[in-house]
Amino acid sequence: MIRKGGTHMAKEFADVRIVDNFYQTSGFFPMPVVLVSTRSESGKTNLGPYSLCFPHIITGGRGHAMMLISRNSSNTAQNIIRTKVCALNFIPDKKRYMKNCVMLGFPGETTEEKMKHSIFTLMPSTRCSSQGPESYPEIVQEAVQVFECTWEESYPLKHDEDHSEYHFLLRIDKLLLEKKWKKALLKGKGFPALPIDYGYRDNVRFWFTKHSRPYKVPIPKGKGNPVEVVKYACDRFDPAITWEDEACAKIVKVPRIFLNKVIEGIVKAAKEEGITVITPEFMDKVQDKRSSEKR
Repeated sequence: MIRKGGTHMAKEFADVRIVDNFYQTSGFFPMPVVLVSTRSESGKTNLGPYSLCFPHIITGGRGHAMMLISRNSSNTAQNIIRTKVCALNFIPDKKRYMKNCVMLGFPGETTEEKMKHSIFTLMPSTRCSSQGPESYPEIVQEAVQVFECTWEESYPLKHDEDHSEYHFLLRIDKLLLEKKWKKALLKGKGFPALPIDYGYRDNVRFWFTKHSRPYKVPIPKGKGNPVEVVKYACDRFDPAITWEDEACAKIVKVPRIFLNKVIEGIVKAAKEEGITVITPEFMDKVQDKRSSEKR
């Protein structure tokens, strides 16, 4: 902080007591709003709103996963333990949706009691099994995106002797995006308006804030395209196609403005040949073919 005279004045911080639910009672922590759908014992889909749901495993060959923290006694927790599956439904930022989420999150009600008041439309899971899609929880039609998940039981469920909260490691089986947002994702243009939750702060209300329009900050020129950046662009382009690191390295020097176009052409060529893994050898083959076409 700088005073008018140009002298510096140190910013003052104050200690805050760290208590249970510190993320909402001892500070300000913006969180997502996710409707978790599970199957009750009666077979009816249960919707439970959650904000303690975050990416947990984001790279590597063992699959990708989310972490969900839930009360041990909740319908959601008990249903996941019993069925091993759930779906994370990311709903758009609408006040009436948030009001309904607060109602659906009221503890102590059975699935049948609270779902009578749900305003959300349910549709069948996109997963298949020998038992049929009805063995999975339904998903929310109003959602912008849905992560259909399976509980990874090898991760510690309980973190202490109290056992008041459960930690669910949820492997992502399928990631679904509304078609218009898939196009926006691949083009790198546009973001859905998703709600942000600040939690149950004052013993009377839950607090949410609206999604504001994202702004972009360009990567400094001259930094080039490191392999990690290219790898990220390649992997997100088409989930049916995987890329070896050495293959990504072959297009590191492509200007960023043309990178997606180049990736699109390579993916198209791979699909035409029935290839699902792009190797450096395939990249060389595509490059040789294009060179001969130019000649």
